[in-house]
Amino acid sequence: MSKVKICGLMRPEDVKAVNRCLPDYVGFILASGRRRTISPELALSLRQSLRPEILPVAVFVDETEDTILSAVESGIASVIQLHGKERPELIRSLQAKTHLPVIQAFSVSSAEDVKRAECCPADHLLFDCGIGGTGKTFDWTFLKGIKRSYFLAGGIGLSNLDQALRLSPDVIDISSGAETNGIKDPAKIQEIVRRIRNGK
Repeated sequence: MSKVKICGLMRPEDVKAVNRCLPDYVGFILASGRRRTISPELALSLRQSLRPEILPVAVFVDETEDTILSAVESGIASVIQLHGKERPELIRSLQAKTHLPVIQAFSVSSAEDVKRAECCPADHLLFDCGIGGTGKTFDWTFLKGIKRSYFLAGGIGLSNLDQALRLSPDVIDISSGAETNGIKDPAKIQEIVRRIRNGK
């Protein structure tokens, strides 16, 4: 059964919504210049209100190792997500220094992109339509035959959740699909978690 990640939490109200329905992961965007970017200070405050059953993920895009380590050491996250073009050396260094799982995101436009990603040293792979999150899907047939566990992201919402579940990804990662007018929608979050938990 797939797990669920609700990404891009920004407000105390978002934390209250996920605390009620308990997704497996939530994401805090610490990359600069994104619509859902929040400060490390706000991320820490939100994380402190999060129920302990939910794993907080800090999302970075082409950030320096020192910045990532500083954020992680403050207690923001239990998982590190790299959503840029980070090098394998950085991934290995973060794994060694933090002892936390690392997710590396990949933009997929061909089956070759998926094959190349399988060589990545990250603990988990994440497949998306574009770096930084685009809210669009890619051709999921490119994932056929993949041998590693992965997070599936990019344009997933209630309208296409059934198709995503049929792929049996380890984690379905949803951001804009859990929103109404750009704000996290508690009713959508609840329904997304319910359907993924039920497998349909």
